[in-house]
Amino acid sequence: MATSPRRISACARRLSRWSLQELSSSFPVLQKALSSIDIEFRERLFSPVVTFWMFLSQVLSDNASCQEMVAKALAALWLTEAKQASADNSAYCQARKRLPEFLLQRLAEQTAADLECRVSAGQLWRGRQVKIVDGSSLSMPDTGANQSAYPQPDSQKPGCGFPVMRLVVVFSLATGVILRLASGRLRQSERALLQCLIEIFLPGEILLADRGFCSFADIYMLMTRGVDAVLRQHANRSAGVRCKRRLGSGERLVEWLLSNRIPPAWMDPKTWHEMPETLTLREITYTVPVKGFRSKRIVLVTTLTDAKLFPRQAFADLYLQRWEAELFLRDIKICLHMDVLRCKTPEMIHKELWMHVIAYNLIRTLMWTAAQRHHVCPSSISFRSSLASIRQWALWLAAMDPRSHRFSKTRDILLAYISQHLVPYRPNRVEPRARKRRPKIYHLLTAPRKVFKEIHHANRYRKGA
Repeated sequence: MATSPRRISACARRLSRWSLQELSSSFPVLQKALSSIDIEFRERLFSPVVTFWMFLSQVLSDNASCQEMVAKALAALWLTEAKQASADNSAYCQARKRLPEFLLQRLAEQTAADLECRVSAGQLWRGRQVKIVDGSSLSMPDTGANQSAYPQPDSQKPGCGFPVMRLVVVFSLATGVILRLASGRLRQSERALLQCLIEIFLPGEILLADRGFCSFADIYMLMTRGVDAVLRQHANRSAGVRCKRRLGSGERLVEWLLSNRIPPAWMDPKTWHEMPETLTLREITYTVPVKGFRSKRIVLVTTLTDAKLFPRQAFADLYLQRWEAELFLRDIKICLHMDVLRCKTPEMIHKELWMHVIAYNLIRTLMWTAAQRHHVCPSSISFRSSLASIRQWALWLAAMDPRSHRFSKTRDILLAYISQHLVPYRPNRVEPRARKRRPKIYHLLTAPRKVFKEIHHANRYRKGA
């Protein structure tokens, strides 16, 4: 039996009696968006709305399995409606497959847009919107379908590695939300993935990135859209640079020459031949006197050539904030366990990826709301502590009527506690990437598991014949 959108709204209201709906009361932007879903479906226990909230609850939980989510749903079904259902998790897994990927992507972008609309001009960098671009990668289960879509690195032996997906993510510097991302194979360059996201940059905005995105073609494509760029100059960009005029100590106007006549793989030859022979850019050089920092001398390239409106020190401070993208990636990959996804097929991997983005953006929204309400800096609030508070407080918010005064008061107290989880201000902090606690002494799997043989009570392994 097909169900109309009106029936979906009724299903959402029915779901409010479930403990799984504890998340919807904390995220009204999603509750409103899901009520307008125009999808027809049969009358099932795991409808699209129910499945979505279960999937989101699974991502926000601390490494919960599908079986654990089904057990949670069965407990809620019995306590609220005195009904029983099968304990098999296959129905829930099939319901997740029926969720359209475009819907999850649209919800992820909507959560980011909802928060971006609340940013005032005074919270921007010199009145300009800055978007940080950074690349990363993630792993997934070693299945045939995943290996076919995202092959493992060539350095790993067959049967001993895992499929790897490359990501390029666009963050908002003001709020920290993920505005858009593009994924591809590990062999696909980050510059090619950036071109899949080029339409998200609007005239007057600024792209902030490291030297992996600093090329003649990338800067030209941004300039044609009226977008400015602040990039660290690539280490190989020594030839083809001509000084036009010195602007002061450590800065000058330079002219980049289009020396390579071979277009990159992501650009069509027609666009390549339409590019000018030269680009006039501003080059800024400064030193980092902080002891322990890896980079001592940094050279930036920008299309913002007005030295009066944009002084040299402002760019040094801005590029220091590029490190925020590394922290944002750490939050979503480590705190939300996105570094290793669980699904067995590429289609489900994409849905799991977008669900992580939705969860991350929702947490950032609550952190931003708490910061504005209690007058603290949003970037100083701990992401991990906010996630822990949401996990625990959502259970109690679910037991209240969202329209009651008690619910509003409880949510205000939750925001107050989130605003108190501040990361200490530790400027120029340097910590080695080293672990104190030793891992278990397990040897590496150097052959496929079916042919790998173990010698018990010995310090070495040998391969099977």
